[in-house]
Amino acid sequence: MSRALELAGLGWGQTKPNPMVGAVVVAGGEIVGEGHHEKAGEPHAEIAALRKAGEKARGATLYVTLEPCNHQGRTPPCTNAIIAAGITRVVASTGDPNPAAGGGAKKLRENNIIVDFGILEHEARELNAAFLASFSLARPWVTLKLAVSLDGAISDAERTRGWLTGPLARAEVQRLRAVNDAVAVGIATAIADDPLLTARIEPPPAVQPTRVVFDRHARLSSQSVLARTAREIPTIVVTTRTARLPADLANAGVEALPVDDLDDALVKLKARGIISLLVEGGAGLAASFLAAGSVDRLIIFQAPIVLGAGSLGAFSGIASHDLAHARRFHAIRTRKFGDDVMTVYSPLAS
Repeated sequence: MSRALELAGLGWGQTKPNPMVGAVVVAGGEIVGEGHHEKAGEPHAEIAALRKAGEKARGATLYVTLEPCNHQGRTPPCTNAIIAAGITRVVASTGDPNPAAGGGAKKLRENNIIVDFGILEHEARELNAAFLASFSLARPWVTLKLAVSLDGAISDAERTRGWLTGPLARAEVQRLRAVNDAVAVGIATAIADDPLLTARIEPPPAVQPTRVVFDRHARLSSQSVLARTAREIPTIVVTTRTARLPADLANAGVEALPVDDLDDALVKLKARGIISLLVEGGAGLAASFLAAGSVDRLIIFQAPIVLGAGSLGAFSGIASHDLAHARRFHAIRTRKFGDDVMTVYSPLAS
């Protein structure tokens, strides 16, 4: 299953709106076929693995990171291929909550195939967290990413533009963008940094993430990089209901999304097919998402630098809490990128 998860990761940024899935066929204690879902509309991981296994699949065990589908979509049901191949046991990390694709395990068992669940389930669910949550959440799955100094600042006292982290950490941020449906920043960050907010990786993602700017009064410049590329990559400005998008922004292809509040914005973004949202800052936007309890994963990139007095704290916009009532997070994993340290946190249930 560890190998199946490794294979699933090869689909990073390529499979949207489908999940990343890997599969391994084992016969006689040896891997005889393996595969992963490469792109939406192309064969699922199970099919790729079974094709490589050929006749060796008869009587074998199939390890797969997600319950095999049991519906006709852009490709035929995987359950049919598994039954036809003569697989006798299927081990899946986790079930598929998609009501359209579900029932795979039931059909396999009806055809006398043993089905087990739960091997490396946490890892499999984390890999496709946004997809799995999309069937129960009314809003997108939100990942808040912040780059901070050792003393928790995101900018120095002079608000100098520049990178806190090194190139390896910044490359990982590009990967995070590639796997999300949308990337969001606040208007202050959009004005200060004039970012492009695309995922610049190789191979490029199958679909570039939609760019979202939380901009109450529609102040985004029509000369910004975001506006100038809005006809190439969807760009949404989230405003108040009373704000009016300037004609030059509308003519550039920027779309306005009038909302009542953050919750309303997230529900409307989900309705547009955005099931995963990467929030990149700044401090004000981060504070709003945290205060609303709308952060599912918090990713901190900590750089080995101290910015000192007057610097802008990453969490300075959050209302103070006493120790007993402060929100706590659970560290899921930590990884080094050069001298920078990335830690992924999950909020603990209150």
